[in-house]
Amino acid sequence: MNTEPSNAPRALVVDDDDALLRIHARALSREGYQVETAPNGDAAEQALKRSPFDVILSDIDMPGMNGITLLERVRSYDLDVPVVLITGLPSVETAMKAMEHGALRYMTKPVELQALVKVANDAVRLHQIAKAKRRALDLAGGVERLVGDHAGLVASFGRALDSLHIAFQPIVSWSNKSVFAYEALMRSREPSLPHPGAVLDAAERLDRLHELGRKVRTLAVEPLSQVPDDVLLFLNLHPHDLLDGELLNAASSVTNVAKRIVLEVTERSSLQGLHDLQSRVASLRELGYRVAIDDLGAGYAGLASFALLEPQVVKLDMALVRNVDREPQKQTLVRTMIAMCKELGIWVVAEGVETAAERDELIRAGCDLMQGYFFAKPGPAFPTPNL
Repeated sequence: MNTEPSNAPRALVVDDDDALLRIHARALSREGYQVETAPNGDAAEQALKRSPFDVILSDIDMPGMNGITLLERVRSYDLDVPVVLITGLPSVETAMKAMEHGALRYMTKPVELQALVKVANDAVRLHQIAKAKRRALDLAGGVERLVGDHAGLVASFGRALDSLHIAFQPIVSWSNKSVFAYEALMRSREPSLPHPGAVLDAAERLDRLHELGRKVRTLAVEPLSQVPDDVLLFLNLHPHDLLDGELLNAASSVTNVAKRIVLEVTERSSLQGLHDLQSRVASLRELGYRVAIDDLGAGYAGLASFALLEPQVVKLDMALVRNVDREPQKQTLVRTMIAMCKELGIWVVAEGVETAAERDELIRAGCDLMQGYFFAKPGPAFPTPNL
């Protein structure tokens, strides 16, 4: 008879080594997991058909269906469940295959049981975020796409670059009644590209994303000396900008202040297909950059952005924040995301705060960092917030 509480996280442990299977299963059971075991990939697939899981921990090297193939099968049943792959025969090639196929983590045997439990706990929290994100997508609108002929687009984009300027909006810490950071927001006076999304679309179509990103970042850091050294600067990046070697150039004006920079990547653009992204992000972190995920709850669902970027900051999309004080569904989603991110040591910023009621509900939900018109509209360097 199963005595575990019905809301206990469910784990599937897969290994053809019966002794290890029992050891790993017992370690998770002691932590309160409902554990189901499978001696091979085929049995694991049958378990997936019967019921969902919150985390799957599987050996890679098994007869018949190996762990990589099992991972591929898992995604036909569940797009979001985190899969941790474990091997006794570690190699660079195997690790690359595991991550390319969407494994959340890659571990080598013998695995310390404490480390196994920690990885499982983190995976369950990420799974909860992923499920909340999928529900939140229903609350988000679509993204406009730019249309027009190539020649006209080249001319429009050139004018947009010439008129490019930066507006800054404060991110406040309510508990400290102080400015935590400023977000640098791209602006242009080109009427045919009337908003930042249109300028980005044009740059993407013309393969000039790096050119645009470099100009925005250069303009954004120019006035940074006007604010105290402990105030951070959030810079919006297109995912492809993460691969721009200029971010690693020690002589650039941006790299010189990397410890004050938060590179903000939107979830509205897919990160899949970007070569060697994790090692690039690791190199950026070594220079002092922090990484943030923007538009949490309004972009791509699932775990991809968290697994690839391992962000230090997330920003709740304004679609979740709008009227959060009056909509219980949003309150539940916001509380879930804030709680799970805090447990993972991730800062949470709520953007799009426009009323005192929204601010107060966010405070009750545990959110201290906020941004929006209620505090200050974007403006020239640097607006003073209403605190």
